[in-house]
Amino acid sequence: MTRTTPPRPLDVEALFPELAAYRGTTTRLHPRPGRPDVSASSVGGPMLWPRDEPWPMCDEAHGRGRGRRPADIHRYRQVLASAWTREQVPGPTDEERELLGELHREHRIPGATETDPLPMIGLAQLYRRDVPDLPAGPGDCDLLQVFWCPFDAHGPGRYDLKLHLSWRRSSEVGEVMTAPPQPLVVGSDGFVPEPCVLHPEQVVTYPFAGLLPEDLCARIDAWEEALEGEAEQSADGNAAEPPGYQYDLSIPPGWRVGGFASWHATDPYPMDCLTCTAPMHLLLTIDSSEWDGGSGSWKPLEDQNRPTHRCATPTEVTVGRWGELNVFACPNEPTHPHRWSIQ
Repeated sequence: MTRTTPPRPLDVEALFPELAAYRGTTTRLHPRPGRPDVSASSVGGPMLWPRDEPWPMCDEAHGRGRGRRPADIHRYRQVLASAWTREQVPGPTDEERELLGELHREHRIPGATETDPLPMIGLAQLYRRDVPDLPAGPGDCDLLQVFWCPFDAHGPGRYDLKLHLSWRRSSEVGEVMTAPPQPLVVGSDGFVPEPCVLHPEQVVTYPFAGLLPEDLCARIDAWEEALEGEAEQSADGNAAEPPGYQYDLSIPPGWRVGGFASWHATDPYPMDCLTCTAPMHLLLTIDSSEWDGGSGSWKPLEDQNRPTHRCATPTEVTVGRWGELNVFACPNEPTHPHRWSIQ
């Protein structure tokens, strides 16, 4: 099934014609639970990874011997979902609660050290044929594969993520690795994605307001303040929230490729390539939810009648405290080290 973004609440270019010069596109991935295979773009699905090529490993020293088992995390989610979708007496039974408690338990790996080999988790793979805004890879590579370490214990503060991006030519992959290595335990269940098929949709997007020319940003702020003032003066206490540039008219929520990064949690700061100093472009946004209370206008038409709790978090991936991870790439050379920010 396709996913269709509803029309925006109003034509923002009619209000601010200057925005036409900054108009861009982004591809919303719309991940939904499914059974993708290696030939499909997916989140949490099997990777088209050569059998004779080493699987990505985290080589940084950090704790990795205590956490939840990935198989337990998947099973926990299945049991809980089945319990709440039961027509008669929904919710976990006493027996199911006991099982859920056991599945949620942390485990220790005896003898584990901070430098043991630690397989990274295959997070997503994207074929250029499926994703209009996926930039060209090195040479004629047509497949981007994204991995991450299942512990946020990297960098000087020991709280950072570690990502690995790999470009390849899908036509050159011979025998595929069918049973890649998996971490024995993970630091958080939010690192373990549920297998999802994608329903890519290209939509129009505009830059974060703070990155627009100062006079244009000020006019947008004044317009939003005026709308909020009108809403407060309305006699109708049930009046809907007025549309806002950030959450309704510019940058869509959810997993997406290309377009503009949101900087709603921090002030914008330069994302320049550390190798060649070129301003980097947004490659991929990994989001904890497809929409929330402030961005509900982006909820696809096909999901309008579905309960939010069943379709707003299909991947089960959590970034930080329900944030989003923006991954940036060098526009001149895709193999230059990527950078990222969490919002």
